[in-house]
Amino acid sequence: MVRRKQFDEQLEDLHRDLVAMGTLVEEAIHKSLKSVIEKDIALAERVIADDARINDLELKIEKGCFSTIALQQPLGSDLRRIGTMLKVSTDIERMGDHAVTIAKAAIRLQREIYVKPLVDIPKLGELVKKMVREALTAYISGDVEEARRIAKGDDEVDHLYRLIITDAIEIMSSNEKLANQGSQFLFI
Repeated sequence: MVRRKQFDEQLEDLHRDLVAMGTLVEEAIHKSLKSVIEKDIALAERVIADDARINDLELKIEKGCFSTIALQQPLGSDLRRIGTMLKVSTDIERMGDHAVTIAKAAIRLQREIYVKPLVDIPKLGELVKKMVREALTAYISGDVEEARRIAKGDDEVDHLYRLIITDAIEIMSSNEKLANQGSQFLFI
């Protein structure tokens, strides 16, 4: 019985770290897009610096999962839960890396005068932030159906992303002096 209690505590620690990591990534996405929209270089630099915390949590979760598997030898639903944590932490970490890429684009765009108002980027940011929050909530509550609904709901994200890409290409095609601006929007 002691081993099971210890095992449950390990799973709870991993769960807590994963939620903390997800919250950090949600903030990083919001801040990186805000840094592009508002040309806030200090905010962009903070996103880049804070990525180390996200990476550290991913490594901690990964080591914790493998240690738990090795020492506790879980089966069935427990093993699936640990596998899910590994997969989710990898995906969340990659989202953090995307936030860094966006923050770096914000830094490269700091001296650019935007050709047109940024409309789709803020929409995309709000939508992605909402989806991350909903996905975290679904994970916390163990709501598999909600997680599936969120995964299927990325059509709107894809649509907005295509609009941003189309705008970026049009910007680059319209004037070669705008090539940097257009190419940076491709990173978002």
